[in-house]
Amino acid sequence: MGNFLAIVGRPNVGKSTFFNRLTESRDAIVEETSGVTRDRHYGQSSWNGIDFSVIDTGGYVIGSEDIFEEEVRKQVKLAIEESDVIVFIVDVMTGVIGMDEDVAKLLRKSNKKVFLVANKVDNHERAQLSHEFFKLGLGEVYCISSINGSGTGDLLDEVVKAFPVQEKIKNEDSGIPRYAVVGRPNVGKSSLINALIGNERNIVTPIAGTTRDTINTRYNTYGFDFILVDTAGLRKKAKVNENIEFYSVMRSIKAIEQSDVCLLLIDAKDGIESQDLNIFHLAEKNRKGVVIVVNKWDLVEKETNTHIEFENRIREKIAPFNDVPIVFTSVLTKQRIYKALELAHKVYKSKSTKITTSKLNELLLPIIEATPPPSGSRGRYIKIKYITQLPTNFPAFAFFCNLPMDVKDSYKRFLENKLREHFDFNGVPVQIYFRQK
Repeated sequence: MGNFLAIVGRPNVGKSTFFNRLTESRDAIVEETSGVTRDRHYGQSSWNGIDFSVIDTGGYVIGSEDIFEEEVRKQVKLAIEESDVIVFIVDVMTGVIGMDEDVAKLLRKSNKKVFLVANKVDNHERAQLSHEFFKLGLGEVYCISSINGSGTGDLLDEVVKAFPVQEKIKNEDSGIPRYAVVGRPNVGKSSLINALIGNERNIVTPIAGTTRDTINTRYNTYGFDFILVDTAGLRKKAKVNENIEFYSVMRSIKAIEQSDVCLLLIDAKDGIESQDLNIFHLAEKNRKGVVIVVNKWDLVEKETNTHIEFENRIREKIAPFNDVPIVFTSVLTKQRIYKALELAHKVYKSKSTKITTSKLNELLLPIIEATPPPSGSRGRYIKIKYITQLPTNFPAFAFFCNLPMDVKDSYKRFLENKLREHFDFNGVPVQIYFRQK
């Protein structure tokens, strides 16, 4: 189970700026207008060697007639429900207002670890103003500035200490591949599990979101031996139609973090949609292997080259990481479901590939010499000296050179493509680092 941090607060206090700083991205839109963040954003962060997922919620408002703000309230409540630790951000410039008290009341009932954070504290005078927030009854007030980062280090030191101790994978399961079945609601995830294990262990209904909690199943037959990481268990009826996309993403994050390879199911009738892409990129960011499984292929009217055109559309949308195996299946008829397992196993083996330093340099240095990187700043010549694979649980390579900061992303992609041409990394994210020689 992964660590989850939810960022909550009323509109326009700097939640999205804080999210972008934690995830080192600009995924969350930042504007002065309140209410810009309607949905949750999800990202990955790490501090003091501890990885965690970050949820940026919309601003919490009570008593508004705005239908979007009603939806935001639901989202904030769900984010609190699913998170391990909560950062409640307030604005030191406005002090405590009614909406802050509304959020605080909600958080006091949550029984979750809450960090009260006064944002926009850029000087000593503003730090003095932060004392007003003690009246919210949430304990210590942490002073930060999301824009310049001051105070965030001290805050994160305490945040990562508050995450629950992660359960170790059982010893008898250690070393066994773990394959996660992920995807949007109602694409056939539980049906695939049932078809593979040969019984109706997982509840299947036409209602999207029936499956909720993560469950692990040992699969040891037909020459395979692995753990299937699935999301199973009946949801409460009252919540079946509420924020289904949210539950889908949260379950996917948890399943992805527990896996080595992800089997991403998409619906052949719908094609690959934005939510499928979100889940795909979550797997990529977590450095997991990926197999795309196009389910319900039996329901698609086919002409010559239909599957080729369908596959090309998928690869266009998942670019630049499109070196991914794609298999067309029907869980209902069991068509090619074992092929999906074979591909997952192949991707797992490729993810574990180790290449000697001598072989890497023998192969890549002549290619680099023939096609050197473009000149860096001030026209300085970039010279890559040697390459080595890093001791990580996914393929990562260090290219030692004189000007690592000047190597452009386009050349980084060129090197990754050359690695893929000569080594089988199909379905496996490859990370390249440039380091000072």
